Amino acid sequence: MAIYWQNFIKYRYLLKELVFNEIKLKYRRSVLGIVWSILQPLMMMIVLTLVFSSVFKSDIPHFAVYVLTGRIIWDLFSQSTIQSMNAIVDNASLIKKMYVPKYIFVLSKTISSLANVLFSIVALFLVILLTGVKLTPAILLLPLPILYTFLFATGLGLLLSAYNVFFRDLGYLYEVFLTAWMYFTALFYPVSIIPTELRFLLDFNPVYQMLKIFRDITMYGTVPGLEQHLICLLIGSVSLVIGLYAFNKKQDKFILYI
Repeated sequence: MAIYWQNFIKYRYLLKELVFNEIKLKYRRSVLGIVWSILQPLMMMIVLTLVFSSVFKSDIPHFAVYVLTGRIIWDLFSQSTIQSMNAIVDNASLIKKMYVPKYIFVLSKTISSLANVLFSIVALFLVILLTGVKLTPAILLLPLPILYTFLFATGLGLLLSAYNVFFRDLGYLYEVFLTAWMYFTALFYPVSIIPTELRFLLDFNPVYQMLKIFRDITMYGTVPGLEQHLICLLIGSVSLVIGLYAFNKKQDKFILYI
């Protein structure tokens, strides 16, 4: 871990430029530019609320906030992992020309996704104010579930980016898997509609566990128990360690396949 930290410090300015470049490319030639980071989640929330509110609204108070909190956590996770998958392949020309810690390219993807999600938090507060959701001191814990999700996504992103170099079909398989994962994360439907005998599966869904903390803090104004936080922190940390280990083990062979 020490070598990763040393390289991070040494190449932090390159990482900063890569992150800014990712953000600039996303909104290049866009009239509204970075404002879309706020408008996009709002528009998705409106669409999903209109489509599903008649079905689930009676079961979920403040349905718009429920949907938006789900989108924020899911977007951070899904965008980070999807973009990370091709981080090495897309930067093959640079990797071949000069030495750069290769994990920097993956980290730039996850940090840029994190930056976009932070703008979405602005949209969340706007909706909270408009819908009358009561804010409590628990809101100060808002960064924690975002941090847990970021750690988990970064670890999985490192793992996917390493193996995608050798197995390019991995991207297609992951998209299918991610779609199934999304529908089993209770983003826009109440957990109550899941059969009782299957609800235990949610305990094994890391993204749902982090989303649950996020909703407890923002929607219900409650402070999740220490055990919940420790479980999510452990999941994120283990994911990061496994991702770094797998990435480090494979990175010397990247040059032969990119």
